[in-house]
Amino acid sequence: MPAADPTPERIVGPTPALEQLYRDHFEFVWRSLLRLGIPRGSVDDVAQDVFLVVRRRLADYDVTRSAPAWLFGIARRVASEWRRSTGRAQRRLDLLPSGPIAIATDRDAELGEAAEFVRRFLETLDEDHRLVFVLSELEGLSGTEISFALSTNRNTVYTRLRKARARFEAAIDAVHAEQEAVR
Repeated sequence: MPAADPTPERIVGPTPALEQLYRDHFEFVWRSLLRLGIPRGSVDDVAQDVFLVVRRRLADYDVTRSAPAWLFGIARRVASEWRRSTGRAQRRLDLLPSGPIAIATDRDAELGEAAEFVRRFLETLDEDHRLVFVLSELEGLSGTEISFALSTNRNTVYTRLRKARARFEAAIDAVHAEQEAVR
């Protein structure tokens, strides 16, 4: 009796066209890069770099896997390379004052404060917990998709997510307690 093949069979299906992946997932890649620490002024260029890699690796795409998870894995590596090669110089440029500031509405201010709170919270997490939290809570990927994107065991993903959520709730509680103390 022949030994069973240890590698699962790949279901062969049509590989999506680059244009379709770009159209369907560009915004996801763009947001992911922003959350991976790429400055807003550079996200468009880095996103294009991601899709250049996608173009080269399209034949390697396993159609049985989640496209967002596969794209996130590529975006993560491209972002890491970008930070290594140009991040230091870009951060210096980002310190320069920008153009005139527009007058914001109260709602804009609230959204800005909330976004800043989340950004500061994400900075408190180590990379493993931050990536799981971002992919689950901000991008809506499933545990299976996240485990594929990060090449991590699914149970590890859920453990990290549970810890990150608990820390997020604690951070929110701390802000609420601060606000109550001021009143």
